[in-house]
Amino acid sequence: QVQLVESGGGLVQAGGSLRLSCAASGRTFSTYIMGWFRQAPGKEREFISAISRGGASTSYADSVKGRFTISRDNAKNTMYLQMNSLKPEDTAVYYCAGEAGIWLPARIGKSTSYNYWGQGTQVTVSS
Repeated sequence: QVQLVESGGGLVQAGGSLRLSCAASGRTFSTYIMGWFRQAPGKEREFISAISRGGASTSYADSVKGRFTISRDNAKNTMYLQMNSLKPEDTAVYYCAGEAGIWLPARIGKSTSYNYWGQGTQVTVSS
């Protein structure tokens, strides 16, 4: 089991950058595929990005490709999301999540594949 805590959210102007962190408890962080999701008011939770256990494989939603970068440091039990060129439509609560399954594109983009979730961190991008 792993507990996840996000940080790094805040208010930023359009075009700016933020770096989110997801700190995991326990000694099994490296055994989990990790992902980032976001949810805006009145909208469904949306897949943003995922990273494989060792970090060699990554996946991004088209809406963030080229602007966001996911990474992880297994020695620090932490995952990151570097967000550049932020847009007002990026405004949402951002969640990190972990799952112990198989790295398959059809699975890693679905919130139902993930067993563990953080509490979320608010990101607000002003125009």
